[in-house]
Amino acid sequence: MTSTETGLRSRLVDVGVDLVAREGAQALTLREIARRAGVSHGAPRRYFPTHLELLSAIARRGFADLAGRVAAVIGDGTAGPRAQVAALGRAYLEFALDNRGMYELMFRHELLESGHLGLRDTSLPLFGVLAELVGRTRPEADARAVAGALWANLHGIAQLWGWGSLQLATGAEDFVPLLRTALDAHLGPEDGR
Repeated sequence: MTSTETGLRSRLVDVGVDLVAREGAQALTLREIARRAGVSHGAPRRYFPTHLELLSAIARRGFADLAGRVAAVIGDGTAGPRAQVAALGRAYLEFALDNRGMYELMFRHELLESGHLGLRDTSLPLFGVLAELVGRTRPEADARAVAGALWANLHGIAQLWGWGSLQLATGAEDFVPLLRTALDAHLGPEDGR
């Protein structure tokens, strides 16, 4: 691929990332991405033969952004594993709530199942980090099962908080008490509490 082709491919993804941030996942049509990129409506098909491939490239950027945020809050590993899980959970929830369109796109089943651009392989390392930290926090437990349950809990908090349901049901003003409760439920109470 020439540098011009690589540049246009990247520009199409950039436009998609911007579009999903501004208008949500439903706005990501090939025609609209092409229009905003300033190319013909057929041009994206040269670089992304299917719509799913373009959506997967956009979602891949979301996973990269989330992974970067998690790496930044986990830091150099000097904090204990439970504190790192808490930081990961908070970063996950903040990402989900601040980037609702991208978050929705990233977890669309047909994208993860399609295998385009190794999207599933892009999402799995983050789960691996969570499972490793859970294993260090609860060495007696099946770390992958506990991490899966915790991730499902975080995902549920993100969805229900984004819809306003948890605020209504719990009267909570932020998700931190819910995060703490989820951590206690899956990892046991934090020492000193």
